Amino acid sequence: MREYRQYIGGQWVGPDRLFDDLDPYRGTVVARVPAGTRADAARAVDAAAAAFPEWADLPPAEKQTLFLRAADIVERRTGEITALLAAETGCAGGFAGFQILTATRLLRQAANWGYLPAGEIIRSDIPGTFAMALRRPLGVVAGISPWNGAHVLAWRTVVNPLAFGNTVVLKPSEEAPVSAGLLVAEILDEAGFPPGTVNVVTHAPGEAVPVADEFFDRPEVRCINFTGSSATGRILAERAGRALKRCVLELGGYNPLIVLADADLDYAVEAAAFAAFFHSGQICMNARKVLVERPVYDAFVGRLAARAQTLRAGDPADPGTVIGPLISPAALDRVAREVDEAVAVGAKVLVGGSADGPCYQPTVLTDVPEGARIHSEETFGPVLVAQPVDDADEAVAIANATRYGLSAGLITGDNQRGFALARRIDAGVVHVNDQTIADEPQLPLGGVKDSGWGRSGPHSMADFTELQWITTRDGTGTYPI
Repeated sequence: MREYRQYIGGQWVGPDRLFDDLDPYRGTVVARVPAGTRADAARAVDAAAAAFPEWADLPPAEKQTLFLRAADIVERRTGEITALLAAETGCAGGFAGFQILTATRLLRQAANWGYLPAGEIIRSDIPGTFAMALRRPLGVVAGISPWNGAHVLAWRTVVNPLAFGNTVVLKPSEEAPVSAGLLVAEILDEAGFPPGTVNVVTHAPGEAVPVADEFFDRPEVRCINFTGSSATGRILAERAGRALKRCVLELGGYNPLIVLADADLDYAVEAAAFAAFFHSGQICMNARKVLVERPVYDAFVGRLAARAQTLRAGDPADPGTVIGPLISPAALDRVAREVDEAVAVGAKVLVGGSADGPCYQPTVLTDVPEGARIHSEETFGPVLVAQPVDDADEAVAIANATRYGLSAGLITGDNQRGFALARRIDAGVVHVNDQTIADEPQLPLGGVKDSGWGRSGPHSMADFTELQWITTRDGTGTYPI
């Protein structure tokens, strides 16, 4: 067990009060982490504000060197990061590998974003006038990262604004303060990022509000960058609106997977099992509902149930484990309660439907009534609702009949038809002949409707910069007064 300190202004500092960071599988203490306060957040904002001018003006080649060095460090520490993700977040090896690979790719790609075009020339109607629209970094960005994809999402929270010249104060989830925050600070510190460029403030469970208050009350903080639930995102967006701060939100999703009658069923079953049960259903892009055309529905759900029974639940540190623990006893209770409530009003359990220690068995539900919460709201666990549809038009209508719009998948033997249907689905991301989970650093991941706004990767330049209109004029002009 290790005791950590916060990272502010390039220094590892207090406070002295610590809290226990728990292993969700064993219930043991993984680390002891600082229970930060609003005063710590204030010092972090001060440090980020002081570092901003120098970082904003640092030549792209120097930023590039730092990002590439950080990627090499992540790669070198793969074994350590994998073990930490298992112990702190219950992450099995497959998802840990995905996070580390995506993080290193993000860092290496972001190393080049400083060379992206930073403005445009626009013709003016005023003779002798040269007009430009130039992109400038915002200033300090307050990042709030989640526990579920702890490592990769922490990097995304930090790297996107950093690459475009902003400095960052990162507040990781109290469920994963090390892998979603302090570990990132260690790596950036080792890579040589200037002091104050990135600062990490941790807090004990139930003590996030004072830290967030500092973010909203400080004028130096120009943007809130949040990944998490739609409910929390709504609260943050409302506060950001009152403070006239920009807000970038990647929120929850009730992600549909559509299986058409001409699909390869064996492939569709594998895709659905992965989409529903990867990381125990604790990814915002997990499939929550599979919509299957009636001619193949019975065969599909039968094969899916059989496949789900082969997925091994248990210790996330065991290489054979597919289904690890849910993040906390409260999360386990919530998933069990929502499944039980659905069954009580008529849903049928095709497979699963119960907990195994801290793990919830991969579960497929059918005949789920509209009144059940799980019919239309995200359940953050390994639970998939299966529903038959008469045709593709009905599938698209059901897919769109939700307040969410993050990710969707559509499996068909006809790619051209799939593309046409994809354009009708209200989601920020649609994968034809694939499932709902994907993340590539160069592509614009993000949602619509209650799944948030803003995009990741190089497309986040629009979110983390502002346009400044500058003109120069030849000679002198005349004015109408």
